[in-house]
Amino acid sequence: MILQEPEVHRHFGPEPMGREECWRRICAAVGNWQLNGFGTWAVERLCDGKLVGNVGLFTAWRDFEPQFGNEPEMGWIMATETHGQGLAGEACRAALSWADEQLPPTPIWAIIAPANEPSLQLAAKLGFERVSKVDYHGPTLVLRRPARS
Repeated sequence: MILQEPEVHRHFGPEPMGREECWRRICAAVGNWQLNGFGTWAVERLCDGKLVGNVGLFTAWRDFEPQFGNEPEMGWIMATETHGQGLAGEACRAALSWADEQLPPTPIWAIIAPANEPSLQLAAKLGFERVSKVDYHGPTLVLRRPARS
């Protein structure tokens, strides 16, 4: 499982996620589609159909300021073997394009560990701007992509 890869999980917490937490995340992903009309997508590599990531929008009602639980949050998680290949950027641009076409204009948020420089670089390319730094399971940067009109 992708979230059990130490290189992937190191920005999410001290230990890779077990099957129980991964299952909860899958259930939450399905629930976001049902409750919000948006959610996440599995990312498959075209050449072999292998699952290599998860990208999309969700609501998480994080317990910190600024509160943005009623607006979409974006996240991306990619398998170690894909890092540096541009697949995360391609998948994120597709998700944002879908959001711009299907959702009313709304800001989109993201949270990223300050040490996760590749994700911070990708977020900047996607139009996210740093809003604040919070202590959320460790130091966390809060970013926001302005609503598209």
